[in-house]
Amino acid sequence: MWTLVKIKIFPWLALWMFFLLWNTIEAQTRYTIPEELDVGSVVGNIAKDLGFDIAKISDRKLRIAPGAGKQYFAVDLGKGELIVNERIDRESLCGQSASCLLPLQVIIEDPLQFYRVEVEILDINDNSPLFMSGENTIKVPESTLSGVRFRLETAQDRDVGINYLRSYSLNKNDFFALNVKNNKDGTKVAELVLEKTVDREQQPVHNLILTAVDGGTPARSGTTHVTVMVIDINDNAPSFDQDLYEIQLSENAIPGALVLTVRANDLDEGPNSKIEYSFESHTAESIQKLFVINEDTGAITLTDALDYEKSPSYKFDVCARDKGTPSMEAHSSVQVTIVDVNDNSPEITITSSPKPVREDAPVGTMVALISAKDLDSGENGQVSLRMSSDYPFKLNPSFADHYALVTHSTLDREKYPEYRIELEASDSGSPALTSIKIITVNILDVNDNPPVFSQPSYTVYVRENNAAGSIMCSVSASDPDKGENAKISYSILDSKVQDVSVSSYIYINSDNGSIYSMHSFDYEKLKVFQIQVQAKDHGSPSLNSNVKVHVFILDQNDNAPAVIYPSTVMGSVSHQKMPRSAKAGHLATKISAVDADSGHNAWISYRLVEATDSSLFSVNLYTGEVRTKRAVSEQDDSSQRLLIEIQDNGEPVQSATVTVNILLEDGLHEPISDFRQKTVEPSKRNSKITFYLIISLASVSVLSLLTFLILVVKCVRNSRSSSSCCIRRADSDGYKNPNRNLQLQLNTDGPIKYVEVLGGDMLSQSQSFRSCLSPVSEFSDFTLVKPSSTTDFQDMINVLDASLPDSAWTFESQQVSAATL
Repeated sequence: MWTLVKIKIFPWLALWMFFLLWNTIEAQTRYTIPEELDVGSVVGNIAKDLGFDIAKISDRKLRIAPGAGKQYFAVDLGKGELIVNERIDRESLCGQSASCLLPLQVIIEDPLQFYRVEVEILDINDNSPLFMSGENTIKVPESTLSGVRFRLETAQDRDVGINYLRSYSLNKNDFFALNVKNNKDGTKVAELVLEKTVDREQQPVHNLILTAVDGGTPARSGTTHVTVMVIDINDNAPSFDQDLYEIQLSENAIPGALVLTVRANDLDEGPNSKIEYSFESHTAESIQKLFVINEDTGAITLTDALDYEKSPSYKFDVCARDKGTPSMEAHSSVQVTIVDVNDNSPEITITSSPKPVREDAPVGTMVALISAKDLDSGENGQVSLRMSSDYPFKLNPSFADHYALVTHSTLDREKYPEYRIELEASDSGSPALTSIKIITVNILDVNDNPPVFSQPSYTVYVRENNAAGSIMCSVSASDPDKGENAKISYSILDSKVQDVSVSSYIYINSDNGSIYSMHSFDYEKLKVFQIQVQAKDHGSPSLNSNVKVHVFILDQNDNAPAVIYPSTVMGSVSHQKMPRSAKAGHLATKISAVDADSGHNAWISYRLVEATDSSLFSVNLYTGEVRTKRAVSEQDDSSQRLLIEIQDNGEPVQSATVTVNILLEDGLHEPISDFRQKTVEPSKRNSKITFYLIISLASVSVLSLLTFLILVVKCVRNSRSSSSCCIRRADSDGYKNPNRNLQLQLNTDGPIKYVEVLGGDMLSQSQSFRSCLSPVSEFSDFTLVKPSSTTDFQDMINVLDASLPDSAWTFESQQVSAATL
């Protein structure tokens, strides 16, 4: 409820008590208030009327959209009330318009919504009728007959409606009366009517007071002093041919253009009929700067540029005065209506600036509120707003040239993190005028991309006996998201290696993906294992991906050869007997040793280091057989001491020694005979083994060729997954051991498939060799793995044939290490 009290001037204005009125018309809320309310006065509870929770309007930032000019209203976020922010002068806002509406854009965010509110400003009687001049002079010839009328100055009242100028009154006198004439435009003109002939000799001057009164409650009034001077000449006043001249003038009329010509006639003759034209004395200065009237012809011309947007029409009074003595004059009005020209480009206003939009925002999400206006009128002021269809946004028209910018399709920040949207507004004028405005919409990241590893799988080669805590390799993954969504942590998924948690073997740096060994590896215990690394981003919810890492342990020459025969468990020296009747080539004994290493590191050679008589015995480099180089003579010592060194082929070389004491005795016929008989069989077997070995080597060559062809086919088939294989060849291809049986064994246990080559001599346990195959290497390494029982060549072929189908050969993706196995 509003109460307006004007105690000092009009105490009874306290009767003005306005109850807040609001209603919704076409989804619009309207309030009605009087003008001139004090700052801070409450217009209404806008939060309640629009259906908002008062407790939430502060967080949702309820506000009035800024507009051009003054901000007359504001919102009290504590109470939800619409309050007056600046004094409202209805006359300044709407002039003489009968209706005065202030449109407001009410915006509330999160989510973004907008409402149209209209505030109707009611006129109060705060302006008194006003005369432009405080004193007016009228010259009346004494010969003037009664009934002649004299135009008086028109009072101006800025109020409208009931508060506008209602009547004139004249102070009581004996000679003059007041006549009020109503024009077609609703204005009232006061005329002074001569009721009784005046006599200059009796009273040359008459002083009158003209009062203008409005219709307000209480009424306001204004006065002007009218001085009537009685003269004794010129008894006919000029007369205009029209009381009101109306003309339309284009807004783009150039200065100097003729507006119209007013005409007046005077029935007198001579100087009394000569007429001079001029503007009324109370004509506003702005009119006189814009128009000029020719005092002789009455032609009114334009002196300055017009602007329809400043004023769509002009009204002023002209005067025709004769040159008689005393002069007489006539008055007429001129109404100039300005015709609008399309001279203003549309104006694009961002009512609510665009906020960043999440890339997973649903279609139809409001991004910004935009208005497009044109100061022109009619079709020249009709504006359409559009944008290119290349954007995932569209414009939804709302009301009164307002548009909502909403999402039209799905967004992807990884492709387009920002949009610069070009808006184009054009009016309907001819020719049409356009304007362009660019707004920027930023897209907020959503965690919609899992990390991606740089490789589909990783292969790592680690030498045994490596230092604990040394880095093995690094994995890396990337995430196209942003911020925390792109920050990656690495971890190893729990699994078992030889029934032990993989975390006991491996540690990974969660920040950079570097993988470290937890302790030193022993090839003889663990040759290959597999781990799974997970890359997980920091988004919410987080996304992850896994990759396999194959770890191969590379053998090092860390085991010296171990002597199997002759056994020296009971002492450091082995004692053997041999008859003195032995001939050249007699097998005195055989040294057998094994090496726990593999490949080159397990290849063993025998060498006689010291001997009592170096001319009597020799040791076979590869078999370790100790034979006589010549027949034993009677001069040879009965005790022959041999120091034999066993070396492997590793780098650095590992070796062991064995001391053999051979006693030369007479009379050892049967044992020696038996021994020779027994040695004949091994000789025969050795020749047979040599034959088998040749067949084995040929078969292995054919098998290697077949395997290589199979690998080529496999690699071509698996090229999309970048799988690779490797084949290594021994550094000493020419090495031949005639006393070894070979067998091939296909190992299909675990994720890594490999072939084991088993070999051994006639007197020792056989050895196992493994070959890792890779198409990117020309070399094949045979690595000693473990002791195994001897199998004849036919069994080996059977095992290999059973393993040759494609389904049995699976070659994991590897990267060949530069280190030599």
